[in-house]
Amino acid sequence: MSVRYEMRGPAAWLTIDREERRNALGPGVILQLVEALQRASGDDEARVVVLTGAGEKAFSAGGDIGGFAQAAQEEDTESAPAAISRLLDAVWWHPKPTVARVNGRALGGGLGLLLACDLAVAADDVEVGTPEIDIGLWPHVITAVIQRTVPRKLALDLMLTGRRMPVAEAERWGIVNRVVPRGDLDAAVDELAETLAGKSPFVLRLGKRSFAGAEDLPWGRAIDHLKERLAENLGAEDLVEGVSAFLQKRKPDWKGR
Repeated sequence: MSVRYEMRGPAAWLTIDREERRNALGPGVILQLVEALQRASGDDEARVVVLTGAGEKAFSAGGDIGGFAQAAQEEDTESAPAAISRLLDAVWWHPKPTVARVNGRALGGGLGLLLACDLAVAADDVEVGTPEIDIGLWPHVITAVIQRTVPRKLALDLMLTGRRMPVAEAERWGIVNRVVPRGDLDAAVDELAETLAGKSPFVLRLGKRSFAGAEDLPWGRAIDHLKERLAENLGAEDLVEGVSAFLQKRKPDWKGR
């Protein structure tokens, strides 16, 4: 298996286990990641999903061009654009909070995977970028997630030049949420996962759907969408429990509905 699924406290850790290939995203890896994301979606023990790569050199170096070229010779094999878009969809629309544990370089499709996650915690010595231009390729599919998370001129700077951005700069632009010393990376991810796991799972799911669903809508339709989600929220048992717990100065006992 190229993807490990492990429970760590309240979080399902999905680890791309191809350290020798810099955790590149080949057809098999993408299929296993999508299956692992689906598994986490239905796993009641998993309140949070953490995505990371094996080792310390790469979160993911991007698409495995050789792997897709070889797979293209086989019948009924998903193309690279279709596979990568399916992976980004699975992360972007996942019902549970997703956290990128950025243990090493996040390049090309690896940066797309990072950006598709809700939050990202990175070691202080990593780099991110889209170096595809240097081999005569444009990062077409991940443009969708880049445009939604990175300012326009910065996005074009990365995509046109292929430069690798130090993570301190990436943090300033909001590409990652937190940068910590490498030795503190796991503790920081665990702390964030515990924080997220302490929230209402129903409201987290609803909130993610509310946020993502409104992003590309015109103002009026966005307001209509958000009003509908608010109506769902106002009818939730977890809202009643949350207010009661606040007034009684106790920890909420979330029902998940």
